[in-house]
Amino acid sequence: MESIQLGPLTVPRVWVGLWQLSGNAWGSAPAAKIRRDMLRHVEEGFSAFDMADHYGSAEILFGQFRESLPSPNLVIGATKWCVFGRINPTRAVAEAAVNERLDRMRSRSVDLLQFHWQDYSDGGYLVALRHLQDIQAQGRISAIGLCNFDTIRTDEICTQLGPGAIVSNQVQFSVIDTRPLHGMADVCERHNVKLLTYGTICGGFLADKWLGQPEPDSYQGAMTPSQRKYLDMIIKAWGDWRLFQSLLAVLRVVGDRHGGVSIANVATRWVLDHPFVGAVLVGARLGISEHIEDNHQVFTFRLTDADKQDIEDVLDQSNGRKLITLIGDCGAEYRS
Repeated sequence: MESIQLGPLTVPRVWVGLWQLSGNAWGSAPAAKIRRDMLRHVEEGFSAFDMADHYGSAEILFGQFRESLPSPNLVIGATKWCVFGRINPTRAVAEAAVNERLDRMRSRSVDLLQFHWQDYSDGGYLVALRHLQDIQAQGRISAIGLCNFDTIRTDEICTQLGPGAIVSNQVQFSVIDTRPLHGMADVCERHNVKLLTYGTICGGFLADKWLGQPEPDSYQGAMTPSQRKYLDMIIKAWGDWRLFQSLLAVLRVVGDRHGGVSIANVATRWVLDHPFVGAVLVGARLGISEHIEDNHQVFTFRLTDADKQDIEDVLDQSNGRKLITLIGDCGAEYRS
């Protein structure tokens, strides 16, 4: 298991994403079974969990789980304070948001609090983040990160708050969506910020099960919300299903070169091999479906220059490098 440093935190490079607890559209399982699967992940080395204030009961379930452990400090809990509407970001408002996270997670300190601010035209995000810095100084937050901030605002925030104030930014990044390569990577390097990336396997489409399959109907009942989102990006913005099949075929060849690792492993390794990426967030339908054994294979190999060039040859035929103009910078899809 590879690990990295995020401020004071030593964390693994593959995290368990809990966004699928935000609703029943991904399926649901009893709370006890979810907590058992959390323990299974931790026992296998996947000891960092990502959640948010709006991911249903994710914070509560995580808090119950971690509290039951003999060594709870060995497990990392990252959550978010997401501001979607206009607010007056007073100190009291920031304190209330942090205290709610602490109560739900049954903790004295949030390991990583990631901040999202929807409306850039309202510059209150800097005020809110300075309040979070003050709360961090009191010991109630270990590290502060961002979530779905674009390149310009990430640079602005890191410059205004000073070195080391921000340790991470959570954004979408994959072989399909390469927008972080256009500016965000440079900002991360300049300010020593790491990306925590989601969408790495495009809701499960970057997987062996889709190789050689016909284009699916995005409205068929078995589709999850994530799959609808990423299928739309693949066939309407990135390219088409034929080109996507070519990409899967190349990823399969690369996987075979490294002992038969999965397409999902290769796609994940491609993201992790970028130095500005700290960790990838892998969604787990806890109690329903997870891929613990397969995820371990990500750490058994590294891509060669030839592997990367073969992948790039397919990406050059796509609109991937144009997504930043078609969709906008990181996080723009949530603000349009």
